[in-house]
Amino acid sequence: MHPLPFAIQVVIADDHPLVRSGIRSLLKTVPEVRVAAEVGDGAQLLDLLESTQPDLVITDISMPGMDGLAALAEIRVRHPQVKVMVLSMHDSADVVKRAIAAGAAAYLRKDASELELAFAIRSVMTTGNYISVAVAKLLMAPAAPSIEDELTARQIEILKMLANGMTSKEIGFALGLSSKTVDVHRMRIMERLRLRDLPSLVVYAMRKGLIQK
Repeated sequence: MHPLPFAIQVVIADDHPLVRSGIRSLLKTVPEVRVAAEVGDGAQLLDLLESTQPDLVITDISMPGMDGLAALAEIRVRHPQVKVMVLSMHDSADVVKRAIAAGAAAYLRKDASELELAFAIRSVMTTGNYISVAVAKLLMAPAAPSIEDELTARQIEILKMLANGMTSKEIGFALGLSSKTVDVHRMRIMERLRLRDLPSLVVYAMRKGLIQK
């Protein structure tokens, strides 16, 4: 695909400065791309979009505070004209489907080549979307149960907090629950997922895209 005859203003959202630097370096190989700004989480991204209107946002999923999926859903409502590409290490069909459902126009792994990144950007800006062969194969594979199929919204919320190292007391304080109630939720989560310990819950949360690898 040939370079586009217009400049593409891009905002990068990732909580790791070195990753943002790497993405910026890759984007320098795409002649028509101009990096307008960089941010470290979803809340900062939404704040920036109130004053800056890029053509494309390239975002990670796992970020502190508001993650990429939550930001995606907000961008679709507040700034529907802005295209969003997810660039993440998460490679489960569940995570990809959630990103697309939230409004992602494209989904790439962080190990994508600079050629694929350039092709994806041009494809998104001309046709509206891009799905790589690897992601297409992933989506066509037999579907595993989604996290929403296995857990309630409250259980997902508590699982994310547990996987991020919060204690039952801390979770209870944050959610207005007693620590005993949180312990009951944890027990039921483990029963539903057929898991026996906290490390297994953390691995599950990583696989489902709730926390960063």
